[in-house]
Parts: sequence; C-alpha cells; structure tokens
Amino acid sequence: MHDTHANADLYLHVRVIVGIILGLSIARLLNGVAGFVQHPKRQQIWWIHLGWVGWMLLSVIGFWWWEFRLADVPRWTFEAYVFVLLYGSVFFLLCTLLFPTDLHEYQGFQDYFMSRRAWFFGLLAASFVMDVVDTWLKGAHHFEALGLEYPIRIACSLALCVAAIRIARPSFHAALVVGALLYQVSFLARFYGTLL
Repeated sequence: MHDTHANADLYLHVRVIVGIILGLSIARLLNGVAGFVQHPKRQQIWWIHLGWVGWMLLSVIGFWWWEFRLADVPRWTFEAYVFVLLYGSVFFLLCTLLFPTDLHEYQGFQDYFMSRRAWFFGLLAASFVMDVVDTWLKGAHHFEALGLEYPIRIACSLALCVAAIRIARPSFHAALVVGALLYQVSFLARFYGTLL
C-alpha cells in the first residue's frame, strides 16, 4: 500500500514540474504572437515561421495531455523523472528558438528561422526519439496500442527533420509546415478522440 501511495505522490510531483515547464513553453509562444500584435512593424513576419508556432502550440498542448498516461508507470525512478523533465525541456527550448529574445542581427523571422533551422529541426528530431522512450515508459501495451502508424510516423518525422536541416528552399519548408500541421491535427483528433 505504501509503495502505491508513494508512486502516486511521485507522479503528482512529476506532473507539477512538467506542467510548469510546458506552461512556460505556451507562454513563450503566446508572448511571441502577442508581440506581432503589439509591434506589427518591428519585425518582418514569415508565415512559415508562424506555421511552426502553431504546430508547436498543438504539440505542447498534446504532450501535456498525453503525459496524463504517466500515471500508468508502475514504478517511478529518478532516471525516469529526469528523462521526463528533459523531454519537457526540449519543448521549451523549441519554443524559445521560435521566439528569440533579440532579432537585431537578422532581417526578420525568415532570415532568423532559416539560419537556426539546424538547431530547431535537430531538437525536434531529438524530441521524436524521446517520444519513443516516453511511450515505452507508459508500458509495452501502450506502445502496441498505437499501432503500426506510430513507428512509421517517428521514422518519417526523423527523415523529414534531417531533410529540413539540409534543404534551405522556402518551397520545401512551406510544404513541410503545411503537411506537419495537417498531420498533427489529424493525429490529435484520431488518438485523443475528443477534438472532432
């Protein structure tokens, strides 16, 4: 009985810390978007960058909801705790990369995003790898419940991240962000079951 109670307390602790990190991530995105409204002429907006902002907002919200499943972890360890905190921190870093503190050395968000794309897509690729570990933390039955689409999704996402690092053509990035947004909405609707 004590072990079950202690595990529940640990889960609550993890949930609170992850919630703080993800709350800061959402705040970063919303502050960045609010900056466009407050100072529309200060920085040159780029729709592809805004597409990734939208994708990240959906991803952070989805991740936060998905982490409810961590209640299924039978036994919390320090390593699992650190891993989940690092995974949540990658989302914060991605949000920070989308809205840097200062853009003075760039001509606008297109120039900035394209010059930092290796960092953005490198961290994004790391988040997909971490997603696999996070899914296993929730149990083999959970991993299997996601079906064949899940490993295909992870493999394709990793390949597209590598391509996005290497390819600088705006047309490629435009197609990528539109495809990513459409798939993300579809994924959330199908696997979370309450969006549509």
